[in-house]
Amino acid sequence: MWSELESLVEASMQEWQVPGLALAVIQDGEVVLQKGYGVRDTDTGLPVTTDTQFLLCSITKSFTAAGLGLLVDERKLDWDRPVRDVIPEFRLHDAVATGLLTVRDLLCHHSGLPRHDWIHMPGDLSNAQMLAALRHLAPNKDLRDTFQYSNLGYLVAGMITERISGQSYEEFTTERLMKPLGFRHFGFSIEALDTAEDGARPHAMDGEARYRTPLSPIRATPAGGINTSVADLAKWARFLLDGKADGRQLLSAKSLREMTTPRVHMGRSEHAEIGDSHYGLGLFCEQYRGERTIAHSGSWAGWSTLMTMLPERRAGVVVLTNRAPGGATPILTFAALDRLCGREPVDWFGRLAPKRRQAVEQIKLDKKARAEVRHGDTLPSHALDDYAGDYDHPAYGRIRIDKEADGLAWRWRGIAEKLGHRHYDVFVTPDRPTLMHPSDHTVTFRYDRHGHIDCLEIPFEQMVDDIVFRRVAAGDVLDPAFRRLCAGDYLHAGRVIEIRLDAQGELGMTIPGQPTYRLLPADGRRFKVDTLEGFGVEFRRASPDAVDALIFHEPRVTAIAPRVAGT
Repeated sequence: MWSELESLVEASMQEWQVPGLALAVIQDGEVVLQKGYGVRDTDTGLPVTTDTQFLLCSITKSFTAAGLGLLVDERKLDWDRPVRDVIPEFRLHDAVATGLLTVRDLLCHHSGLPRHDWIHMPGDLSNAQMLAALRHLAPNKDLRDTFQYSNLGYLVAGMITERISGQSYEEFTTERLMKPLGFRHFGFSIEALDTAEDGARPHAMDGEARYRTPLSPIRATPAGGINTSVADLAKWARFLLDGKADGRQLLSAKSLREMTTPRVHMGRSEHAEIGDSHYGLGLFCEQYRGERTIAHSGSWAGWSTLMTMLPERRAGVVVLTNRAPGGATPILTFAALDRLCGREPVDWFGRLAPKRRQAVEQIKLDKKARAEVRHGDTLPSHALDDYAGDYDHPAYGRIRIDKEADGLAWRWRGIAEKLGHRHYDVFVTPDRPTLMHPSDHTVTFRYDRHGHIDCLEIPFEQMVDDIVFRRVAAGDVLDPAFRRLCAGDYLHAGRVIEIRLDAQGELGMTIPGQPTYRLLPADGRRFKVDTLEGFGVEFRRASPDAVDALIFHEPRVTAIAPRVAGT
């Protein structure tokens, strides 16, 4: 039975250009097939073994959910406990959702928040920084409105584990799950994978060309950061069938049932054999040809994984590959499930191989379409120097725009490269299909009614409006000596406008009959008027040592107030 499956392994690896693959099959609670195929690294040519470590990617979520299940079993946690009860500093953009969101909501992707993966994907932020960023991320749905996959939600779930257990996520998962199950080869970071004696390396595709790609970090570790071998993951798949480790009940049947009960509808598969898919707690809940399945897949730059179990048959399949997402993992999984159930195999290879070829051709068509909708022979509205500066977002961080000899460049959280000019005030990041990179993202510059470029927008999260980065104050407004020159009285329409420095060296403006307004540094010699959207002032510097006028920039008016002599 399994010799036919091995022939399919070879054909699938060739069609999808998979360098290395590890496969395990469980039947009647026992591992009946466990083998490595191909090479773990195309540079070294070393073979994949059953001990070769792969990045599991999102299969990690099942470990996170099970770990919380252990705490529920110990009555230290309840699935419906509000997150704020455990992490008081937790905040979402919406105050109501902040107070109501529960552990269960996190684990079944029911927060109302879309992915916002570019918070964690550059891999440069700590857990605390990512947690703080959540309050500044726009939702697109109400709490519990619909399924929306969230790696950041699982980051928070892992932090709940830490707060309750008093251990790091890595220590807790190791001591409470991996050691009892007899795991031998595992880690929690790309640094650990890089130094592993038998560690695979990722490979990604650009059209029909395959490239060895760098190890990209997953710092939201509870969402996808575990590395392990097929031999160890087979133990995990076996454990998820009954919650037992070495004959002992490690996770209660009740908690396991919570994990494997369909909770949120994900969608309907295009394949009739699968039908509707739901999410439980850290696991997909589906059916395959009438048989109940629990599963989880994983993908990342250069990796694709899939773990699927048939609980009623005490059976399962694990497929790990070091090639960016492709058809090999589902083809081999479904082929093994067909054989485990004694069914005539569906020709999944015949179905999915043509789709792969169509997808490659579609990439070419899409690139051509993008080029055709570009408005050629257009220029930016401003001189390139005007775009240069720093732009901030409270969650996504700071972008630096520099003018270079032949255009603009951007620097953001470890990325530094040139921007292409698409058209008008829209620029574009380079296309890097084989890297974990914000490829082909538009960078759109906006300017205010006075013509000053004051923000840029990037579609880091496609389910919400473009992320707006506001220009950071720069120029004379930051110079304490210049602010001292600005302090004084200015006359407009018979009224004296007072500009004063406070004890912190910040400027305030008092207009007769109105409260004192703080002046917030903007750019050059311009300030924004705090609490008055669209209102600003600018100080005219007549010489290095003198400011002789105050210019008002209001929505409908531009006015000038000369300085009162002697002030």
